[in-house]
Amino acid sequence: MKSLKLQGESLVTGINSLEYLKEIDFERAIIITGGTSMIKTGIIDKVQKYLTKEGKNICLYSGIGKNPTTEEVLDGVKKFNEFKPDLVVAVGGGSPIDAAKVMALFYEYPRLNFDNVFTENLPQKRYKTKFVAIPSTSGTASEVTHVSVVTFKEKGIKLAIKAESLRPDIAILDGNIPCTLPYNIAVETGIDALTHALECYINKSLDDFTEVISKGAIEGIIKWLPISCKQGDAESRQKVHNYQCMAGMGFSNAGLGMVHGISHAFGGKYNLAHGLTNAIILPYSMDYNKKDPEVKERYETLSKMIGSDIIVKVKEINKDLGLPSCIQDTGITEEQFKADYDLLVNNAMKGSTVVNPIKISIEDMRKIINCVYYGEEITF
Repeated sequence: MKSLKLQGESLVTGINSLEYLKEIDFERAIIITGGTSMIKTGIIDKVQKYLTKEGKNICLYSGIGKNPTTEEVLDGVKKFNEFKPDLVVAVGGGSPIDAAKVMALFYEYPRLNFDNVFTENLPQKRYKTKFVAIPSTSGTASEVTHVSVVTFKEKGIKLAIKAESLRPDIAILDGNIPCTLPYNIAVETGIDALTHALECYINKSLDDFTEVISKGAIEGIIKWLPISCKQGDAESRQKVHNYQCMAGMGFSNAGLGMVHGISHAFGGKYNLAHGLTNAIILPYSMDYNKKDPEVKERYETLSKMIGSDIIVKVKEINKDLGLPSCIQDTGITEEQFKADYDLLVNNAMKGSTVVNPIKISIEDMRKIINCVYYGEEITF
Protein backbone atom coordinates (compact mmCIF):
# COMPACT_ATOMS: atom_id res chain seq x y z
CA MET A 1 0.00 0.00 0.00
CA LYS A 2 1.24 3.47 -0.86
CA SER A 3 -0.37 6.83 -0.08
CA LEU A 4 0.25 9.49 -2.73
CA LYS A 5 -0.13 13.26 -2.39
CA LEU A 6 0.54 15.29 -5.54
CA GLN A 7 -0.32 18.83 -4.37
CA GLY A 8 -2.23 20.88 -1.83
CA GLU A 9 -5.86 21.86 -2.27
CA SER A 10 -5.50 23.86 -5.51
CA LEU A 11 -3.15 24.16 -8.47
CA VAL A 12 -3.76 27.26 -10.59
CA THR A 13 -1.89 27.43 -13.88
CA GLY A 14 -1.72 29.64 -16.95
CA ILE A 15 -0.76 33.11 -18.09
CA ASN A 16 -2.13 35.78 -15.70
CA SER A 17 -3.13 33.17 -13.12
CA LEU A 18 -1.62 35.47 -10.47
CA GLU A 19 -5.01 37.18 -10.46
CA TYR A 20 -6.34 34.18 -8.53
CA LEU A 21 -5.07 35.99 -5.42
CA LYS A 22 -8.16 38.22 -5.64
CA GLU A 23 -10.32 35.24 -4.68
CA ILE A 24 -8.50 34.37 -1.44
CA ASP A 25 -10.05 35.49 1.82
CA PHE A 26 -7.80 36.55 4.71
CA GLU A 27 -7.34 39.11 7.49
CA ARG A 28 -3.56 39.46 7.72
CA ALA A 29 -1.28 38.40 4.86
CA ILE A 30 2.51 38.19 5.00
CA ILE A 31 4.41 38.12 1.71
CA ILE A 32 7.77 36.34 1.79
CA THR A 33 10.27 36.88 -1.01
CA GLY A 34 13.99 36.74 -1.76
CA GLY A 35 16.27 39.65 -2.61
CA THR A 36 15.12 42.43 -4.90
CA SER A 37 14.31 40.67 -8.19
CA MET A 38 10.59 40.19 -7.54
CA ILE A 39 10.36 43.79 -6.35
CA LYS A 40 12.28 45.26 -9.31
CA THR A 41 10.24 43.32 -11.87
CA GLY A 42 6.97 44.55 -10.38
CA ILE A 43 5.73 41.09 -9.36
CA ILE A 44 5.44 42.05 -5.68
CA ASP A 45 3.47 45.16 -6.65
CA LYS A 46 1.02 42.95 -8.53
CA VAL A 47 0.75 40.54 -5.60
CA GLN A 48 0.03 43.42 -3.24
CA LYS A 49 -2.47 44.92 -5.68
CA TYR A 50 -4.42 41.67 -6.02
CA LEU A 51 -4.46 41.16 -2.24
CA THR A 52 -5.45 44.71 -1.32
CA LYS A 53 -8.91 44.83 0.19
CA GLU A 54 -10.57 47.19 2.61
CA GLY A 55 -9.81 46.31 6.20
CA LYS A 56 -7.13 43.75 5.33
CA ASN A 57 -3.51 44.02 6.46
CA ILE A 58 -0.50 43.13 4.30
CA CYS A 59 3.14 42.84 5.36
CA LEU A 60 6.19 42.30 3.10
CA TYR A 61 9.20 40.37 4.39
CA SER A 62 12.14 40.12 1.98
CA GLY A 63 15.83 39.27 1.93
CA ILE A 64 15.90 35.45 1.80
CA GLY A 65 19.19 34.33 0.20
CA LYS A 66 19.68 31.78 -2.56
CA ASN A 67 20.32 29.09 0.07
CA PRO A 68 18.03 29.93 3.02
CA THR A 69 19.79 29.58 6.36
CA THR A 70 18.53 28.70 9.81
CA GLU A 71 19.22 32.30 10.86
CA GLU A 72 17.05 33.71 8.07
CA VAL A 73 14.22 31.36 8.95
CA LEU A 74 14.33 32.20 12.65
CA ASP A 75 14.38 35.92 11.88
CA GLY A 76 11.29 35.40 9.75
CA VAL A 77 9.56 33.51 12.57
CA LYS A 78 9.99 36.60 14.76
CA LYS A 79 8.18 38.63 12.11
CA PHE A 80 5.41 36.04 11.96
CA ASN A 81 4.97 36.22 15.74
CA GLU A 82 4.77 40.03 15.61
CA PHE A 83 2.40 40.28 12.64
CA LYS A 84 0.31 37.15 13.33
CA PRO A 85 -0.72 36.33 9.73
CA ASP A 86 -3.49 34.00 8.66
CA LEU A 87 -2.24 33.98 5.05
CA VAL A 88 1.31 33.30 3.87
CA VAL A 89 2.20 34.20 0.28
CA ALA A 90 5.66 33.02 -0.74
CA VAL A 91 6.88 34.57 -4.00
CA GLY A 92 10.13 33.78 -5.78
CA GLY A 93 12.44 30.83 -6.26
CA GLY A 94 12.57 27.70 -4.16
CA SER A 95 14.56 29.48 -1.46
CA PRO A 96 11.92 31.94 -0.20
CA ILE A 97 9.22 29.29 -0.60
CA ASP A 98 11.26 26.77 1.42
CA ALA A 99 12.06 29.37 4.07
CA ALA A 100 8.42 30.43 4.34
CA LYS A 101 7.36 26.80 4.82
CA VAL A 102 9.49 26.41 7.93
CA MET A 103 8.59 29.88 9.20
CA ALA A 104 4.91 28.96 9.04
CA LEU A 105 5.59 25.61 10.75
CA PHE A 106 7.56 27.13 13.64
CA TYR A 107 5.03 29.95 13.97
CA GLU A 108 2.14 27.55 14.39
CA TYR A 109 4.03 25.05 16.54
CA PRO A 110 6.37 27.03 18.86
CA ARG A 111 7.67 23.82 20.45
CA LEU A 112 9.49 23.08 17.18
CA ASN A 113 12.94 24.46 16.38
CA PHE A 114 16.09 23.47 14.51
CA ASP A 115 17.30 21.48 17.52
CA ASN A 116 14.37 19.06 17.44
CA VAL A 117 12.84 19.31 13.96
CA PHE A 118 14.61 16.13 12.82
CA THR A 119 13.72 14.10 15.90
CA GLU A 120 10.13 15.16 16.64
CA ASN A 121 7.07 13.68 14.95
CA LEU A 122 6.12 16.66 12.81
CA PRO A 123 2.46 17.70 12.51
CA GLN A 124 0.55 16.86 9.36
CA LYS A 125 -1.59 20.01 9.19
CA ARG A 126 -1.51 23.76 9.73
CA TYR A 127 -4.53 25.51 11.20
CA LYS A 128 -3.42 29.13 11.70
CA THR A 129 -2.39 29.91 8.13
CA LYS A 130 -3.32 29.27 4.53
CA PHE A 131 -0.18 28.99 2.40
CA VAL A 132 0.08 30.22 -1.20
CA ALA A 133 3.26 29.49 -3.18
CA ILE A 134 4.03 31.48 -6.33
CA PRO A 135 7.25 30.25 -7.94
CA SER A 136 9.28 32.62 -10.10
CA THR A 137 11.74 29.94 -11.17
CA SER A 138 10.97 26.72 -12.99
CA GLY A 139 12.96 24.24 -11.00
CA THR A 140 12.42 23.27 -7.38
CA ALA A 141 8.65 22.62 -7.51
CA SER A 142 8.60 23.63 -3.85
CA GLU A 143 5.09 24.92 -4.50
CA VAL A 144 3.72 21.36 -4.45
CA THR A 145 6.14 19.45 -2.22
CA HIS A 146 6.20 18.62 1.47
CA VAL A 147 9.92 19.35 1.63
CA SER A 148 11.96 22.36 2.72
CA VAL A 149 15.74 22.53 2.30
CA VAL A 150 17.60 24.72 4.79
CA THR A 151 21.32 25.51 5.06
CA PHE A 152 22.95 24.84 8.41
CA LYS A 153 25.97 27.13 8.07
CA GLU A 154 27.68 25.89 11.22
CA LYS A 155 27.63 22.35 9.82
CA GLY A 156 28.38 23.35 6.24
CA ILE A 157 25.47 21.34 4.84
CA LYS A 158 21.95 21.67 3.46
CA LEU A 159 19.34 19.41 5.07
CA ALA A 160 15.80 18.59 4.00
CA ILE A 161 12.91 18.87 6.45
CA LYS A 162 9.90 16.79 5.44
CA ALA A 163 6.34 17.01 6.75
CA GLU A 164 2.90 17.16 5.17
CA SER A 165 2.27 20.42 7.04
CA LEU A 166 4.96 22.05 4.88
CA ARG A 167 3.06 21.50 1.63
CA PRO A 168 1.49 24.74 0.31
CA ASP A 169 -2.30 24.83 0.09
CA ILE A 170 -2.36 26.73 -3.21
CA ALA A 171 0.22 26.76 -5.99
CA ILE A 172 0.02 29.44 -8.68
CA LEU A 173 1.96 28.77 -11.91
CA ASP A 174 1.84 31.98 -13.93
CA GLY A 175 4.10 31.80 -17.00
CA ASN A 176 4.48 35.58 -17.03
CA ILE A 177 6.55 35.44 -13.85
CA PRO A 178 9.44 33.22 -15.07
CA CYS A 179 9.59 35.45 -18.18
CA THR A 180 11.48 37.86 -15.92
CA LEU A 181 14.24 35.31 -15.23
CA PRO A 182 17.79 36.06 -16.40
CA TYR A 183 19.26 33.44 -18.73
CA ASN A 184 21.56 31.73 -16.21
CA ILE A 185 18.79 31.31 -13.62
CA ALA A 186 16.40 29.91 -16.23
CA VAL A 187 19.08 27.39 -17.24
CA GLU A 188 20.11 26.31 -13.76
CA THR A 189 16.61 25.96 -12.38
CA GLY A 190 15.47 24.15 -15.51
CA ILE A 191 18.19 21.52 -15.15
CA ASP A 192 17.25 21.26 -11.48
CA ALA A 193 13.76 20.24 -12.62
CA LEU A 194 15.18 17.76 -15.12
CA THR A 195 17.28 16.28 -12.31
CA HIS A 196 14.17 15.86 -10.16
CA ALA A 197 12.36 14.02 -12.95
CA LEU A 198 15.32 11.79 -13.86
CA GLU A 199 16.14 10.84 -10.26
CA CYS A 200 12.48 10.12 -9.60
CA TYR A 201 12.21 7.93 -12.71
CA ILE A 202 15.05 5.61 -11.61
CA ASN A 203 14.17 5.52 -7.92
CA LYS A 204 13.37 2.04 -6.62
CA SER A 205 10.15 3.29 -4.99
CA LEU A 206 8.70 4.42 -8.32
CA ASP A 207 5.03 3.51 -8.82
CA ASP A 208 2.66 3.63 -11.78
CA PHE A 209 1.60 7.20 -11.10
CA THR A 210 5.03 8.74 -10.46
CA GLU A 211 6.45 6.78 -13.41
CA VAL A 212 4.06 8.45 -15.85
CA ILE A 213 4.42 11.88 -14.23
CA SER A 214 8.24 11.85 -14.16
CA LYS A 215 8.54 10.37 -17.64
CA GLY A 216 6.26 13.06 -19.04
CA ALA A 217 8.20 15.75 -17.20
CA ILE A 218 11.49 14.48 -18.65
CA GLU A 219 10.12 14.54 -22.19
CA GLY A 220 8.57 17.98 -21.74
CA ILE A 221 11.61 19.61 -20.13
CA ILE A 222 14.04 18.20 -22.71
CA LYS A 223 11.85 19.58 -25.49
CA TRP A 224 10.98 22.97 -24.05
CA LEU A 225 13.88 24.00 -21.77
CA PRO A 226 16.34 25.00 -24.53
CA ILE A 227 13.58 26.97 -26.28
CA SER A 228 12.52 28.60 -23.02
CA CYS A 229 16.06 29.62 -22.08
CA LYS A 230 17.00 31.01 -25.48
CA GLN A 231 13.71 32.65 -26.46
CA GLY A 232 12.18 33.44 -23.08
CA ASP A 233 8.66 33.69 -24.51
CA ALA A 234 5.58 33.19 -22.35
CA GLU A 235 4.47 29.95 -24.02
CA SER A 236 7.77 28.10 -23.53
CA ARG A 237 8.25 29.50 -20.03
CA GLN A 238 4.74 28.33 -19.09
CA LYS A 239 5.50 24.87 -20.50
CA VAL A 240 8.67 24.49 -18.44
CA HIS A 241 6.87 25.95 -15.42
CA ASN A 242 4.24 23.22 -15.69
CA TYR A 243 6.66 20.36 -16.34
CA GLN A 244 8.92 21.30 -13.43
CA CYS A 245 5.85 21.18 -11.20
CA MET A 246 5.07 17.67 -12.46
CA ALA A 247 8.64 16.65 -11.66
CA GLY A 248 8.04 17.87 -8.11
CA MET A 249 4.84 15.87 -7.83
CA GLY A 250 6.81 12.80 -8.84
CA PHE A 251 9.89 13.06 -6.67
CA SER A 252 8.02 14.13 -3.54
CA ASN A 253 6.26 10.76 -3.69
CA ALA A 254 9.03 8.52 -5.05
CA GLY A 255 12.26 10.13 -3.87
CA LEU A 256 15.47 11.38 -5.46
CA GLY A 257 19.06 10.07 -5.39
CA MET A 258 22.77 10.77 -5.22
CA VAL A 259 22.69 14.01 -7.22
CA HIS A 260 20.89 15.80 -4.42
CA GLY A 261 23.02 14.27 -1.67
CA ILE A 262 26.22 15.45 -3.36
CA SER A 263 24.68 18.76 -4.42
CA HIS A 264 23.67 19.60 -0.86
CA ALA A 265 27.22 18.86 0.30
CA PHE A 266 28.82 21.25 -2.20
CA GLY A 267 26.03 23.84 -1.99
CA GLY A 268 25.98 23.85 1.79
CA LYS A 269 29.73 24.35 2.02
CA TYR A 270 30.30 26.85 -0.78
CA ASN A 271 26.89 28.56 -1.11
CA LEU A 272 26.62 27.47 -4.74
CA ALA A 273 23.21 27.69 -6.38
CA HIS A 274 21.34 24.39 -6.07
CA GLY A 275 20.39 24.17 -9.75
CA LEU A 276 23.99 24.79 -10.79
CA THR A 277 25.42 22.00 -8.64
CA ASN A 278 22.66 19.62 -9.72
CA ALA A 279 23.39 20.38 -13.38
CA ILE A 280 27.08 19.62 -12.93
CA ILE A 281 26.56 16.42 -10.95
CA LEU A 282 23.68 14.94 -12.98
CA PRO A 283 25.72 13.44 -15.88
CA TYR A 284 28.21 11.85 -13.47
CA SER A 285 25.37 10.26 -11.51
CA MET A 286 23.82 8.85 -14.67
CA ASP A 287 27.13 7.30 -15.74
CA TYR A 288 27.43 5.74 -12.28
CA ASN A 289 23.83 4.54 -11.85
CA LYS A 290 23.62 2.90 -15.29
CA LYS A 291 25.53 -0.04 -13.74
CA ASP A 292 22.22 -1.08 -12.20
CA PRO A 293 20.31 -3.30 -14.71
CA GLU A 294 16.93 -1.77 -13.87
CA VAL A 295 18.28 1.77 -14.18
CA LYS A 296 19.99 0.90 -17.46
CA GLU A 297 16.67 -0.40 -18.81
CA ARG A 298 14.89 2.79 -17.76
CA TYR A 299 17.54 4.92 -19.46
CA GLU A 300 17.04 2.84 -22.61
CA THR A 301 13.29 3.51 -22.43
CA LEU A 302 13.93 7.24 -22.17
CA SER A 303 16.42 7.08 -25.04
CA LYS A 304 13.77 5.52 -27.28
CA MET A 305 11.27 8.14 -26.19
CA ILE A 306 13.48 11.13 -27.11
CA GLY A 307 15.20 9.49 -30.08
CA SER A 308 18.77 9.67 -28.75
CA ASP A 309 20.87 8.35 -25.86
CA ILE A 310 19.49 10.03 -22.74
CA ILE A 311 22.87 10.41 -21.00
CA VAL A 312 24.48 11.89 -24.10
CA LYS A 313 21.46 14.18 -24.50
CA VAL A 314 21.77 15.53 -20.94
CA LYS A 315 25.46 16.26 -21.53
CA GLU A 316 24.63 17.99 -24.80
CA ILE A 317 21.95 20.14 -23.19
CA ASN A 318 24.34 21.20 -20.42
CA LYS A 319 27.00 22.15 -22.97
CA ASP A 320 24.53 23.87 -25.28
CA LEU A 321 23.16 25.98 -22.43
CA GLY A 322 26.64 26.99 -21.28
CA LEU A 323 26.83 25.13 -17.98
CA PRO A 324 30.21 24.23 -16.43
CA SER A 325 31.22 20.58 -16.62
CA CYS A 326 32.79 20.33 -13.15
CA ILE A 327 32.77 22.04 -9.76
CA GLN A 328 36.30 23.38 -10.28
CA ASP A 329 34.93 25.56 -13.10
CA THR A 330 32.62 27.36 -10.64
CA GLY A 331 35.62 29.02 -8.99
CA ILE A 332 36.12 26.71 -6.01
CA THR A 333 39.90 26.43 -5.75
CA GLU A 334 41.74 23.15 -5.51
CA GLU A 335 43.13 24.31 -2.16
CA GLN A 336 39.60 24.80 -0.82
CA PHE A 337 38.46 21.48 -2.22
CA LYS A 338 41.32 19.51 -0.70
CA ALA A 339 40.86 21.17 2.68
CA ASP A 340 37.13 20.33 2.69
CA TYR A 341 37.39 16.96 0.94
CA ASP A 342 36.55 14.69 3.89
CA LEU A 343 33.65 16.92 4.96
CA LEU A 344 32.26 16.92 1.41
CA VAL A 345 32.51 13.14 1.14
CA ASN A 346 30.85 12.52 4.50
CA ASN A 347 28.06 15.02 3.88
CA ALA A 348 27.47 13.64 0.37
CA MET A 349 26.65 10.27 1.91
CA LYS A 350 23.63 11.80 3.64
CA GLY A 351 20.20 12.94 2.48
CA SER A 352 18.90 11.60 -0.82
CA THR A 353 22.06 9.58 -1.42
CA VAL A 354 20.58 7.06 1.02
CA VAL A 355 17.80 6.24 -1.48
CA ASN A 356 19.99 6.16 -4.59
CA PRO A 357 19.17 3.08 -6.71
CA ILE A 358 22.72 1.82 -6.12
CA LYS A 359 23.92 1.82 -2.53
CA ILE A 360 27.12 3.89 -2.61
CA SER A 361 30.13 2.87 -0.54
CA ILE A 362 32.33 5.51 1.07
CA GLU A 363 35.14 4.40 -1.25
CA ASP A 364 33.03 4.99 -4.34
CA MET A 365 31.85 8.33 -3.00
CA ARG A 366 35.43 9.49 -2.58
CA LYS A 367 36.05 8.70 -6.25
CA ILE A 368 32.78 10.33 -7.35
CA ILE A 369 33.55 13.54 -5.46
CA ASN A 370 36.91 13.73 -7.23
CA CYS A 371 35.29 13.15 -10.62
CA VAL A 372 32.67 15.81 -9.99
CA TYR A 373 35.26 18.37 -8.89
CA TYR A 374 37.95 17.74 -11.51
CA GLY A 375 35.69 16.72 -14.38
CA GLU A 376 37.06 13.19 -14.62
CA GLU A 377 35.10 10.42 -16.33
CA ILE A 378 33.23 7.87 -14.18
CA THR A 379 34.90 4.56 -15.04
CA PHE A 380 34.17 2.38 -12.02
